[in-house]
Amino acid sequence: MESQTYERLIEVGRALAAELDLDALLQRVLEVARELTGARYAAVGVLDEDRQYLERFLTDGIPEEAHAAIGDLPRGRGVLGLLIAHPEPVRVNDVGRHPESYGFPIGHPEMSSFLGMPILVDGEAWGNIYLTDKDGGPFTDEDQAAMAVLADWAAIAIANARLYRSVQARRDELERAVRGLEIMVEIAQAVGGEVELARILELVAKRARALVSARATVVALVAGDEWEVVAGAGEIADGAIGLRAPIAGSLGEPALQSLRPHRLDRLREARRFRGVGPMDADAALVVPLVFRGQALAALVAYDRLKGGPHFSGEDERLLRAFATTAATAIATGQQAANQALERSIAASERERARWARELHDETLQELAGLRLLLAATRRATDLEKVRTSLADGIERIDEGIRNLRSIITDLRPAALDQLGAQAALEALANRVEQRAGVKIELDLDLGWEAGRAGERHVEEIEETIYRVVQEAVTNAIKHAEARRITICVRDTDDGTVLIRVSDDGRGFNPSDRSTGFGLDGMRERVALVDGSMAIESRPGEGATIEIAFPGRRRGGEPELDAAAGAR
Repeated sequence: MESQTYERLIEVGRALAAELDLDALLQRVLEVARELTGARYAAVGVLDEDRQYLERFLTDGIPEEAHAAIGDLPRGRGVLGLLIAHPEPVRVNDVGRHPESYGFPIGHPEMSSFLGMPILVDGEAWGNIYLTDKDGGPFTDEDQAAMAVLADWAAIAIANARLYRSVQARRDELERAVRGLEIMVEIAQAVGGEVELARILELVAKRARALVSARATVVALVAGDEWEVVAGAGEIADGAIGLRAPIAGSLGEPALQSLRPHRLDRLREARRFRGVGPMDADAALVVPLVFRGQALAALVAYDRLKGGPHFSGEDERLLRAFATTAATAIATGQQAANQALERSIAASERERARWARELHDETLQELAGLRLLLAATRRATDLEKVRTSLADGIERIDEGIRNLRSIITDLRPAALDQLGAQAALEALANRVEQRAGVKIELDLDLGWEAGRAGERHVEEIEETIYRVVQEAVTNAIKHAEARRITICVRDTDDGTVLIRVSDDGRGFNPSDRSTGFGLDGMRERVALVDGSMAIESRPGEGATIEIAFPGRRRGGEPELDAAAGAR
């Protein structure tokens, strides 16, 4: 081997060892092989995993129009197959005359001299270098020796590139796992911090869509033998939210029955699956949201946007892991919603019982007394006594009307709807002072003035403010026999509503739940708006009730993040 060729091979070896892109490396091998041997054409054939055929075939020196005319590239028959069956060098002067030659396909350029050199990576056949049509005659021993060295350099470089690709793939897989874990933690924090079911379902749909880069996602709750679409994100069909359909025969049936994810890759052909996701969706991934062995809902993702539309096993793994957190959050939200409903029903029942007592103790007794009076009047013969009884009856009727009006006002004061909690509390204080003779001191500042209705609190907050103060005042008068009551209701800078009601009554022991006094109903009302309640009292020393909960203005979210974080 000439020193110039030797030096060139050393230079090429260094360059090949530094090349980590396999396609670029093989192209470089072809160029150097032609350069060192004077071959007109060069090719590299890469074997399949079983080393039976050529899986890839790269060429250098053949024009594009010739490639187009040839058609399918060789699979390793004829002379090319000799190196596959026996990975040893092959050199012939006229490849067309070789006994193993299949001849050239139509459009293939004519070739004569041939040199084939196997590439062995880690001792196993990986592929072959093919050279044809040496300039100036057949290939020589020196050409073969140079190609043997080049094949060795190529084998080392290919091993390095494969190792790099393997390490890079493992690194990418690790990075995907870390990103997936980070996303799962973020999702768990976002979803786990919510107790409102509608908000949880919305978060599940949105975060799942982002997790697998889906075109659309929907969440459908299981209700007996039906499922109802309750949340969605992305390109969902019009009218999809609220849609109910039998589970049998639906897109979600296999996943809900097996409690395992289910992929559909030819969704466009399944007409019965229409009506929820995009009408032209090609693929879907259905993941059941399972809690304690029971499917609560199904999460359906449509068409992967990146590298899609079909979903991969990695997508399935990510959504399956996400489903565990989502199912727990949904179960918690459903439980919280059921408990809130139970508390609301219980509070309503207590409210009804209270007004029933009011009607019985006041209005019904007034009517019974009026009946006795009228019955006695009917038997009377003295006209003056009749007139006196009628006047007394009219007075009792007026008193009954006043009591009924008071009860109606207490049930739902018009000022609460029309002017807000502050005006309703002022009217309550006036009524109580006139009716019960109790001195009430007011300190109210709810940050709202007449004519600026947009700044009022939402109806739920205003009603809570009014009802807890009303109940506290009623308790102080009826049970504690208070003669002076102080009421302070304010909005703080961080958006919290603070309520403080103090009285000079006979007090009680707050730890003694047998006293009742409507405190359970107040606690439940406060809990429904994510608030807190504290009571300070001792027998003979009056009582103070302090309540705090996040305020919410009409048309907006909780006023500040600080208020939301306090829940």
